[in-house]
Amino acid sequence: MLRRSIGAVTIAALIGVAAPSQAQTARDLVGSWTPVSITSAAPGRDAAALGDPPSGTMMFGSDGRFALIFLRGDLPKFASNSRALGTPEENRAVVQGSIALFGTYAVEDAGKTLILRIENGTFPNWAGAEQRREMRLVGDQLVYSTSGSGGVAATVTLRRAT
Repeated sequence: MLRRSIGAVTIAALIGVAAPSQAQTARDLVGSWTPVSITSAAPGRDAAALGDPPSGTMMFGSDGRFALIFLRGDLPKFASNSRALGTPEENRAVVQGSIALFGTYAVEDAGKTLILRIENGTFPNWAGAEQRREMRLVGDQLVYSTSGSGGVAATVTLRRAT
């Protein structure tokens, strides 16, 4: 009988260790994250919305603040070597190939929902918005979904920076 009890406890412990963990609070996200992939499932849209792999960082502070900077690694250099003198094509490439946001964040629904309260960013239409994103955290990988700009859904996969 003792053997059976020990075996049951061992199996339960292994299942608990092997089971994916969900973030329970915003503290589970604190730190820096790097993008692994940002994909869009919309017909006619680039499958790797910001490059393959994308470049950037997402940081979650212990104070409840976040900053996100994602961009394509292959953005063209400006021929004029001046941000103020970019051509319409160069400016379009930068706008379409990058996103930056900052504000506050929270985690709700027992770690299933990431809430971003956007103060401002490179897409000014989101300033003042609250975005709820389905999320999951497994080990050092964070995955969340977003409706994106114009209702285009995307999946963002991040890895905790070391």
